[in-house]
Amino acid sequence: MVRRSQSSNPRSVVVLTSGTDWGTRAAGQRRSSGAESPIPKRQPAKIKALQQTIAVARTAINTKRWHAARYALSRARALANALPTTVAIQEREQLSALRKKYAARNTPAAKSANQAKATTAKRAVGKKPAPKKSAAKSVVGKPRSAPVRDLGDRFINRAALGYEPSDRP
Repeated sequence: MVRRSQSSNPRSVVVLTSGTDWGTRAAGQRRSSGAESPIPKRQPAKIKALQQTIAVARTAINTKRWHAARYALSRARALANALPTTVAIQEREQLSALRKKYAARNTPAAKSANQAKATTAKRAVGKKPAPKKSAAKSVVGKPRSAPVRDLGDRFINRAALGYEPSDRP
């Protein structure tokens, strides 16, 4: 049972529901878009907000955060519609390019382009090709011995290790 009250008055009637109306209440809720966010009043502030929103949309698309990109694009559209058509022409062009890039995110061409990028990145990061050996070196082929370390004069106490003394015959 869920306690639901529509009023802040503690003496008001409290409706107890068993959750049967949740489906209808959830249907009334919509995904929020950027268009509902507040728009600045003055034109320079609108232009600045549009530029910031375009930058956010660009980074969201490049990092494949599609929900954030959708939100930013809808906010940018609302900001662009709030401005006169003769203002912020470059921003409108950037916005249309970002919309095209967002719309093409699931197309086969975009997927093949992403796969091509991934394979070239893997090649660049992967193993480097082994240097070619000359014929003269491969013929000689002597293994190098490890350098001998000078350990100084060290004596082993064989009696302490359980062996018989070394001075006895």
